[in-house]
Amino acid sequence: MAIRSIPLDALLVNRANDRHGELENETAAIAWLFNKRETHMRNLTKDIVAKGEVFELPLVAPEGAEFLVFDGNRRVTCLKLLEDARRAPTTELQTFFKEQREKWTGSFPDSIQCQVENDRDRLDDILFRRHTGAQSGVGQSTWDDRMKATFVARTGKGTGANVADEIEKRLAAAKLLPKGRKIPRSTMNRLLSAEPFRNRLGFSMSKGRFEFTHDESVSLSAMARVADDLANRRKVLGDIWDVDGKRGYLDELERVGLLPNAQHALAAPKSTASSAKSSRAKPTAQAKPTERTTLIPQKSFGLVWPGRLQRHHQIWEELQFHLDLARHPNGISVLLRVLLELSVENYIKQTGLSVHDGDTLAARVVKVGKDLHSKAKIDQKYLGVLNKFQHGEKLVSADTLNRYVHSANFAPSPEHLTSLWDSFSEFIVLCLEA
Repeated sequence: MAIRSIPLDALLVNRANDRHGELENETAAIAWLFNKRETHMRNLTKDIVAKGEVFELPLVAPEGAEFLVFDGNRRVTCLKLLEDARRAPTTELQTFFKEQREKWTGSFPDSIQCQVENDRDRLDDILFRRHTGAQSGVGQSTWDDRMKATFVARTGKGTGANVADEIEKRLAAAKLLPKGRKIPRSTMNRLLSAEPFRNRLGFSMSKGRFEFTHDESVSLSAMARVADDLANRRKVLGDIWDVDGKRGYLDELERVGLLPNAQHALAAPKSTASSAKSSRAKPTAQAKPTERTTLIPQKSFGLVWPGRLQRHHQIWEELQFHLDLARHPNGISVLLRVLLELSVENYIKQTGLSVHDGDTLAARVVKVGKDLHSKAKIDQKYLGVLNKFQHGEKLVSADTLNRYVHSANFAPSPEHLTSLWDSFSEFIVLCLEA
């Protein structure tokens, strides 16, 4: 640990702060703080101005010639906006910060003292152990369940079993450990912090224990390659720091045939308890189906969200957790169409798929569907479902979605909306994963 005085303009508000997950850039991170915590931010600014200092040192790590803030993003943001009110996200807030700056006594600091940590694993350990009350925004705001989950997904900490330990154990038993070099465990844990990334290497930790999901020898070979790349620093922490970095590295391995594929998948183990018949077993009441209250079922779809998909993520969460099907069918119908369109555009941009500027949404859905089919991501039957999206007379069609938005006489129903989602959920997920 080192305490250093760092210029304000060398401090970067963290676009991947665990409060919100990955956002596009520093400007988006600042906007999020005021969108979600405006009262807290105003209170904290007033406190900093009144006292003329911050009482807790921001926790930062080197990021090239600058320093990325890991704890203290609110404090740093307040100081940055006091220094330059034009960076505030609204004119009202710009006025507020100009007024607060005029109340500052003495010279305004151009640098502040920070706790600098070069070891990012130690840095995450510090974050994991900090628990402070919010104090109406003056103190440190505590993380809610979603923020804690984002931290775990980013770092792999707090999940019980240590992913790097489990991999190292199996590679040692198979005599596949890198020769002469240790695996950087913190980097391995960060790379494989979420189930979708682990699944690509052919294993799962979803129940807190290691389990192969694909042929063991193929999976071990992939793990050995990753371990060797990390141990020999062909890939370092900065290369796999965010979602795009992790996905990009795994895509490289997939392109050269080093990752398990569908042919290597293991059959799901059958429960002997469910198949065994017992003459003494008492009949149980038939389970009642769970009523669906949101458009997107509240289960995991295996998605990880890079900062470039900030708006997609927000819309997804509104449709999965916040908007009630029975109470908000109109809002849901519009957002479903927006999510579909944004997801299709993401796929086109990420894959470089050729489309024409004049192509309708329906035409783009079909083109993306054909591309997915050519890559064996969907089967012929599902491609047929997507092809029907162009047909106006179908309930599950572009025409239906357009009427939901533009027609005064075509009211969406929860049943129609769930049919649309159930038909397109696989397609939307694949587009977001691109």
